[in-house]
Amino acid sequence: MATNPYTSSLLPSSFSSTIKSTQTTRFISIKTNKPTTKSTINCAALQSSSLLHFPPTINTPLQQQQQHPHQPLQWNLLQRAASTALDMFETTLISRETNTPLPKTSDPSVQISGNFAPVPEQSVKHNLTVTGTIPDCINGVYVRNGANPLFEPVAGHHLFDGDGMVHAVTIDGNSVSYSCRLTKTHRLVQEKELGRPVFPKAIGELHGHSGVARLALFYARSLLGLVDHSKGMGVANAGLVYFNNRLLAMSEDDLPYHVKITPSSDIETVGRYDFSEQLTSTMIAHPKIDPVTGEMFALSYDVVQKPYLKYFKFSKNGEKSPDVEIPLPVPTMMHDFAITENFVVVPDQQVVFKLQEMIKGGSPVVYDHNKMSRFGILSKTATSSEDMIWVDSPETFCFHLWNAWEEPETNEVVVIGSCMTPPDSIFNESDESLESVLSEIRINLTTRKTTKRRILKQSEQVNLEAGMVNRDKLGRKTQFAYLAIAEPWPKVSGFAKVDLVTGEMKKFLYGDNRYGGEPFFLPSDSNSGKEDDGYVLAFVHDEKTWKSELQIINAVTMKMEASVKLPSRVPYGFHGTFISSKDLAQQATQ
Repeated sequence: MATNPYTSSLLPSSFSSTIKSTQTTRFISIKTNKPTTKSTINCAALQSSSLLHFPPTINTPLQQQQQHPHQPLQWNLLQRAASTALDMFETTLISRETNTPLPKTSDPSVQISGNFAPVPEQSVKHNLTVTGTIPDCINGVYVRNGANPLFEPVAGHHLFDGDGMVHAVTIDGNSVSYSCRLTKTHRLVQEKELGRPVFPKAIGELHGHSGVARLALFYARSLLGLVDHSKGMGVANAGLVYFNNRLLAMSEDDLPYHVKITPSSDIETVGRYDFSEQLTSTMIAHPKIDPVTGEMFALSYDVVQKPYLKYFKFSKNGEKSPDVEIPLPVPTMMHDFAITENFVVVPDQQVVFKLQEMIKGGSPVVYDHNKMSRFGILSKTATSSEDMIWVDSPETFCFHLWNAWEEPETNEVVVIGSCMTPPDSIFNESDESLESVLSEIRINLTTRKTTKRRILKQSEQVNLEAGMVNRDKLGRKTQFAYLAIAEPWPKVSGFAKVDLVTGEMKKFLYGDNRYGGEPFFLPSDSNSGKEDDGYVLAFVHDEKTWKSELQIINAVTMKMEASVKLPSRVPYGFHGTFISSKDLAQQATQ
């Protein structure tokens, strides 16, 4: 088994002088773009060091590692010879790539610098230090997903490309434990066996002519039996949902992975989960669970072949409905959607996939200026898309939708989302400053027109991305949303509790050089008459001390109730959920 090049925490360069070791730490710098005076949009910690630190146990140059990869014993002579030839081709390709400056959206020295950098797995640590008092209603486990690449990138790398890692904080009174584990996807297991990354990175690598070459290289290895992509290529790093007694880790390029919390509070990967062979296509990372019926609703999109989009649902017992094919003219990014009491709300927006752009030397993820953004309204019980209503919504791109509901008196569907400009700024470098505007979009089903308004006053505008409403109210009218203050972008300096009717905003800031991620709202009592009766949970990292903690904030008073000191650094990540102790006791084993 090859050595993992990420076996120690990665520190910013300001900390390097404090590291004491009998060995010499190896520093690898990655070629970056030439400095520019323009203000550009980047998708990582731009205030952090551009130097990646690797552990002293790796003492051979990366290129030498690539020339002498581990070859599984089961390969025959032909496969070994073919592997060597393809490795030589890859070495040549990497050599060419390293001579070309990378855009910041695929430069690993930017994308995984500072506290965006990966950490090693952490076995369970019990009896963590708690400051304050954890409310009695918080009894269970808070889990959060994130990208954590196992191996050092050999070429381009986007934050979204990293292997999935789940961080778990288990709370039983004031007794708290923590662990983090990589989700053992088929991709990860194969790369770990080979001792290096071999699967293509969808965003960081697949652009331009080198992206075409990487795809050809991968499929040549696949045809020769050197790798197996038949059981999925996903990284399971984005969403988490607890449904039908299973915790599912998801990324939209694969089926979910079933992950289990053990009685000792550790994390185990059970395996790729197809709902008893019912699910045969990918599923997006943001399925929606109806709090009243217990059903789960989901989409699946394809970037290569039609149908480009499908809708389906699961009963609360995990029984899948037939797919509803939704015709689209071009493959479109569908990262999120929304539900109401009776409908699913599908955003067909201007970020599309055009694989032919790679042949022209560009990115396959494209902002199509000529496309009209629109929302599709489909009955939850639909068996076909014939009655789907499409309503145009010009210049609307919401990476996330926080909630939606029906207002029968005006025959409108109201959608709450953060409208991002430029729409493709997460994927492609831009000179235009990013803005994420919390918006209310009203879709009139009678007139087939939409209206859009800012919820915050223009003078109070801040970028709000990643968050939620009270999940017990999902699909119904809500007053409050809890959203990350993504400033300085892409870091999160705190979260905002926003009144969606009045636009009033209350902020909870983490403090100087302290940043977090998605705020998770946990109701204190599902039967409470107050929508904001609950607590917000968030991981927070101190970039001065290089320590991380879990903070618990009262959502009514916006004051901290308790904090938990964590035994190791928690990188900035993506989405999470909470599983009650009662639900934990009912977990399925397979």
